Amino acid sequence: MAADPDSSKLDIAARAAWLYFIAGNTQEEIALKLRVSRPTAQRLVSLALDRRLVTFRFEHKISSTMELSEKLRERFGLRHCEVVPTDPSAPDGIAGIAACAAAFIEQTLSSSAPVVMAIGTGRTLRAAVEQIQPLNCPQHTLVGLVGNVATDGAASFFDVLSRLADLTKAQHFPMPLPVLADTDEQRNSLAAMRVIQRTISLAHSAQVTLVGVGQMDLDAQQHIDGFISREELLNQIRLGAVGEITGWSFAADGKVIEGGVNGRVTSVPLCVPESRLVVGVACGQRKVSSIISAIRGNILNGLITDEVTAQSMLS
Repeated sequence: MAADPDSSKLDIAARAAWLYFIAGNTQEEIALKLRVSRPTAQRLVSLALDRRLVTFRFEHKISSTMELSEKLRERFGLRHCEVVPTDPSAPDGIAGIAACAAAFIEQTLSSSAPVVMAIGTGRTLRAAVEQIQPLNCPQHTLVGLVGNVATDGAASFFDVLSRLADLTKAQHFPMPLPVLADTDEQRNSLAAMRVIQRTISLAHSAQVTLVGVGQMDLDAQQHIDGFISREELLNQIRLGAVGEITGWSFAADGKVIEGGVNGRVTSVPLCVPESRLVVGVACGQRKVSSIISAIRGNILNGLITDEVTAQSMLS
């Protein structure tokens, strides 16, 4: 096996692991079904384990989460979907989706061909990056979608890009701006800078984008984390906001709201061309409507979530 197998080889390895661990096939049966030799079948299963395509959570629930994943794909036309088990003792916990997102990032960056990955911020993505094993992939490019300066001028606690770059040795392009400008005019001036336009262009060319999804209610992360005031939050809700991604508020139909705080957001503008994959990493009952709206508005075309959230989305 090559040290850095391409995505097609990883797909075959994942299929071999599924046949072995879930379907209960022997290595001889796997070899026959995949039309490979028995030693190759054995190496494919080992590769799946080495690349963390599977983890030892396999139980009777796993097959149901894969079924939920397929149902979500079909119902919402998703290009990518992964559903992880929900921890009954922590139904709002993010550990499961963070681990899944970490594996997704590692798999994406295992490609020997250069990849441009754009990434947002937030607790879940930060937790995901903390689980990533060190990689040496300087051929890849990482792009930050959100300003890396907090409202008080300090480096943002929720910055993910710099930590991921440290772990992967990939070249990276941060968004060297405050998360929110003071005024609409200031935001427009900052966005017009050549270096910022280059970062925006690079982000829009990314093959893979990973973002968190926030709900817009009285406990919205933007407000709790001190980026917007209560008055600004209430105004966004009055304007119809049901969720936010990288700071941009959007309505129930998935359309980005005009006015309000959105006039001061310095993040890369939301855009989902058909040629690229944009995966939302989020779970929780309070985020269900936000996730669905983002998918319907074509802000997202991929999702990593848990089984309870998936069931709520389907119901």
